[in-house]
Amino acid sequence: MSTKERLSGIWLITMNLLALLAYTVFFVAQMWLDILHAWYLALVILQGTALFIYMWGPDKLKSKKLKVLYRLLFVSSFLVIPSFLFIFMGLISQYHAEIPEAIDAASMRTEDILPKDQTVVYNTGTLYVFFPEYSDIDHVTGNRPSKSDESITWCSGAAFQHSVSLGFSEVDVEGDHAVNGTLYESPYNRDTFVAFTFADGKYSFNFENTSEAIKKAAEKGGSGFMQFGLIRDGESVMNFERPRARVYRTMAELNGNLCIIDSVKMMHFTEFMEELKKLGVTNAIYMDMGAGWNYSWYREASGKVRTLFGLPVPWSHNWVVFRK
Repeated sequence: MSTKERLSGIWLITMNLLALLAYTVFFVAQMWLDILHAWYLALVILQGTALFIYMWGPDKLKSKKLKVLYRLLFVSSFLVIPSFLFIFMGLISQYHAEIPEAIDAASMRTEDILPKDQTVVYNTGTLYVFFPEYSDIDHVTGNRPSKSDESITWCSGAAFQHSVSLGFSEVDVEGDHAVNGTLYESPYNRDTFVAFTFADGKYSFNFENTSEAIKKAAEKGGSGFMQFGLIRDGESVMNFERPRARVYRTMAELNGNLCIIDSVKMMHFTEFMEELKKLGVTNAIYMDMGAGWNYSWYREASGKVRTLFGLPVPWSHNWVVFRK
């Protein structure tokens, strides 16, 4: 066997192992997208087939078409490395960036965790509590908000999307929603959805008549979207089952003030809910999380942007934005 043939064998074995690892990471990252599942499964099958032919002996292939097929399978192995890097980024993007400048609130009284004149972050040990500076809150759809827009103090994913697509349609946003006074009705409203609205300088969590609440916000030139309700008047209203721990996020009301709350590290959803109730959250809705969907950032009081989850996916198309 020539050196070239040995190197080809080592390459194919390595790419097979890497393809299998990428497929495993796909499930660990929980990027439940049919198109990605098909892609990573296809990589495993293609590399496995190429290695099988190599072990059997490409020189035994008599048909010209089969020889061309083997060459194509071999060439496909060069797709494994970028595919693995993409899915690996999806995995590590589920880990929350540390915020060393956050105020240590582990021993603070809940009633002292309050907003300030500028954006402020508290760390209770288990939760990050963000109070972005704002005068307006938008629901942005279509093009992702830019970090260069200095009016934005917070940006994160908002409503669920019904389908995964590089193109965008307002119909893909689950739940009725309003964007700067324009109402978009959705065929995908759910009974467990709560409407969050911002109009006339005031925010509101609407647990009943959700569609009407979105409509009224639009009529006033405001914005709003729907998400799962978690807590209402201090009581849990959502039993949300998750098979594994992850970083969770909620838009919530604490001490009569609007805030965003993230878990500091990965935890199970029941633990997250317990921490929210322990903190004294009165109202809360779920915020979409997961690899890519948890893309988010905020602007520190100094003006510097801190990215919390840094993997924006091109099929994410709606966000909640706080503006000062």
